[in-house]
Amino acid sequence: MTQKEMENFQNYSRYAKMETGQLWEPERSGRKIVAAVVIGLLAAGLAVFAYLYYKTHEEITIFGHHISLGVSREAVPEDANLPAETERNLETAAETEDAAAEGLAAEFSPYHTDATNPDNLIAYTEIEKNGRVLSDVSEYDPWYHFDFSQGDAYTDVEGIITFRGNNFRDTAAYGLAEMEEKTLQASWSKGTGGLSYKNATWTGSGWTGQPLIVKWPAKTKEAMNLYDWAKKDDDLVEVIYACMDGYVYFLDLRTGSLTRDPLYLGFTFKGAGALDPRGYPIMYVGAGYDSTQGTARVFVINLLDCSVMHTFGNDDPFSLRYGLSYFDSSALVDAASDTLIYPGENGILYLIKLNTKYDEAGGTLAIDPEDVVKWHYQGTRTSTAAYWLGMEDSAAIYGGYLFIADNGGNLMCLNLNTLKLVWVQDILDDSNSTPVLSVEDGHLYLYISTSFHLGWRSSSGATVPIWKIDAENGEIVWQKDYECYTEKGVSGGVQSTIAVGKNDLSDYLYVTVAKTGDYGSGVLVCLKKDDGEVVWEEKSTYTWSSPVCVYNSDGTGNVIYCNGAGNMYLLDGKTGEIYSSVSLSEGVIEASPAVYENYAVVGTRACKIWGVELK
Repeated sequence: MTQKEMENFQNYSRYAKMETGQLWEPERSGRKIVAAVVIGLLAAGLAVFAYLYYKTHEEITIFGHHISLGVSREAVPEDANLPAETERNLETAAETEDAAAEGLAAEFSPYHTDATNPDNLIAYTEIEKNGRVLSDVSEYDPWYHFDFSQGDAYTDVEGIITFRGNNFRDTAAYGLAEMEEKTLQASWSKGTGGLSYKNATWTGSGWTGQPLIVKWPAKTKEAMNLYDWAKKDDDLVEVIYACMDGYVYFLDLRTGSLTRDPLYLGFTFKGAGALDPRGYPIMYVGAGYDSTQGTARVFVINLLDCSVMHTFGNDDPFSLRYGLSYFDSSALVDAASDTLIYPGENGILYLIKLNTKYDEAGGTLAIDPEDVVKWHYQGTRTSTAAYWLGMEDSAAIYGGYLFIADNGGNLMCLNLNTLKLVWVQDILDDSNSTPVLSVEDGHLYLYISTSFHLGWRSSSGATVPIWKIDAENGEIVWQKDYECYTEKGVSGGVQSTIAVGKNDLSDYLYVTVAKTGDYGSGVLVCLKKDDGEVVWEEKSTYTWSSPVCVYNSDGTGNVIYCNGAGNMYLLDGKTGEIYSSVSLSEGVIEASPAVYENYAVVGTRACKIWGVELK
């Protein structure tokens, strides 16, 4: 600490005490002078302690209690000369106070217990920064302190711009549906195709296959390669759908008409892409399989002209996944630091400083990626035959902590600012279910499930739990078990992502479980958040598709979901009563719908994208 920094912090401590009327005045009494000196020394010590806290941005633990040494920006005069680091931390403290006022998890300091110690399941981790592998992960020095807020603060963009909407992964619906008739009506469809490579053929839309839906600002549309009618349509809402035939389709939400020419990239896209949360016309999308174009990779696309600005991830030598480089995850972007956060099935987490330059008025966009950081890990039970490395789901993030499951049965909490694992929970099997964050009674929880990979735990049937996890320490709060079956290429269990209810449905969560009861059956189950008790079950053909909660302006909510028989259903969120259903396909629906106000969009394996009106 420099002398100037010390003086600034001592000044700050003095300002804070003046504001609260606690500044002492010298007394003639020797006893009071001694007391004052002691108080002054304590204040100076606390100031130093506060400085160290803000430099490291970590809470302290005293007798098992997590304590945050917060300060208030209002207590500091506007002309106070504070270090930039202190200014940033004061802003963070103000945001934390706002979070507390909104009932969010204001005090969040993850740690591990004996049961969730990362050493139990993870052998080691490594970091590569700008092409150099660090000899020790403690050498890592981030360029920015990540601090994500709650999910509904992730973006101001009108629409669904990443898988399940935001960094909490807690919604795939934008706006209100205002359903009076409580019926579903197929409004339009658009044909897609298939793509073959070696012995595999991929058709239509697969898992997770969620579309992106966005209403662009008029100024942004002016510079886009949209058709003229689309540019002139002030009410245009664009559906952007990367499909398994190698195309990205651009459609009008209301009619299904093409809004611009489809973009052919020549790779199979199984997962959902993502748009930039700042409203910049950028799409991030990863290929889920190799093709004649080469090894699978991530594309960063300029949506002004649909040009590819950057690719990465293919044939990455830092991967420990034996040459595999698939990318089904849906990215997140830290807007404050201009950083792309992208997990890969190759077992690497990528953090890329984009250096984005977007001039909306001039209609220009460019990126210049640098400061590329890669993190990977090795599991204690990983082999070429089972419990593979790799992250096929999408990450959830709160504060500076990333939560993600992997192909090896590990649910991990990673400190994004140190790239050290905080806790790891054993979730038994290959997991494709994205963790969902939920703040309940001021505490952060996580909901997740797993699949049943043939031969790892059993060659017949196995238990698939649905878990509620304490996000602070990774401990299991409760679990609800289902007995599931599986077969080669078509896994049972939970391939979908859990839907957490809000508004009138805030006590509930919804999960689709595949191949339970028998090989062809499944269930949509409604569970109580507090104890995991079953409220109702809807049994039908199995599904990998994720359910979506939709709401009216009065807060009442319903649930839509699709199943393996090609049907979409609308149900009462509280009772499970089926209000309406519509047959969309003779084939399987693996993809997950996204909803914009009273329209749902989903693709099928039978090579159709459907628009469904919620009436």
